[in-house]
Amino acid sequence: MDLSAINPLVLMASIMVAATPILLAAIGELVVEKAGVLNLGVEGMMITGAICGFAIAVETGSPTIGFLAAMAGGAILSLVFGFLTQVLMSNQVATGLALTLFGLGLSALMGQSYVGVKPPATDKLDLGPLADIPVLGRVLFQHDLVVYLSLALVLVVWAVLKYSRAGLILRAVGENHDAAHALGYKVIRIRLMAIAFGGACAGLGGAYLSLVRVPQWTEGMTAGAGWIALAIVVFASWKPGRALLGAYLFGGVTVLQLNLQAAGVAVPVEYLSMSPYLITILVLVIMSADRSRAALNAPASLGRIFHASN
Repeated sequence: MDLSAINPLVLMASIMVAATPILLAAIGELVVEKAGVLNLGVEGMMITGAICGFAIAVETGSPTIGFLAAMAGGAILSLVFGFLTQVLMSNQVATGLALTLFGLGLSALMGQSYVGVKPPATDKLDLGPLADIPVLGRVLFQHDLVVYLSLALVLVVWAVLKYSRAGLILRAVGENHDAAHALGYKVIRIRLMAIAFGGACAGLGGAYLSLVRVPQWTEGMTAGAGWIALAIVVFASWKPGRALLGAYLFGGVTVLQLNLQAAGVAVPVEYLSMSPYLITILVLVIMSADRSRAALNAPASLGRIFHASN
């Protein structure tokens, strides 16, 4: 065992990269749940975004176009869920699970010809003198645009939900859709917009996995990242800042277990590999122990079907 082989600066920079796809999916799902919709299809949207982004990036030679295609793919798949649950009023839990299974199968079919193909490299953002700052430059200012976009998204979502009229309407729909409808707000339209936003974020997170985090296509490569994102939303009590903390916690545990494996720690690899998921489960158990606080923060209409005739 040689722990000196672990470079702490590289470790911290890697945590930011590892956390980005989870953070994108979680912040998108947070907005969806704030609107009162429970979409369990995050995993399916992420894997669909992963293959859409990978395929388009390979075919066009442009990672940027690939990321945009991934967002479109995730949003389109999410709108299928939205149509089924908001227009046809199907059960949200069952439809979300079906969406995940459909996304996994569709991505496996689409990705057959892309196994072993190398995607075009995603350039890091040139931040000039900031990248040359000792310690901080290496950790914070030598990443690609998507990393900073994910952080900016957290800030924007927090500000919109807390201070804007649009955020107030979204929260009102999530808390009491009947009252919001009585006030003249288009509940279904608002929820569909939130669902599309969540799908685009999940798709972008999936593409970040296939184009940057693990620059290759492998069937089922999300490996439960969508479920972790769902758990993080609950862990965060539906607050963007806490979602950022939860995503970086999971990213840190993931990167640390990989580094410990490389350092030759005398622990079975299987235990290290399952450690991120065990940590997530433990955090959720601790959070759910205070049931009154969890219930206080959850949107009151979460998962409930809206009937416009009411």
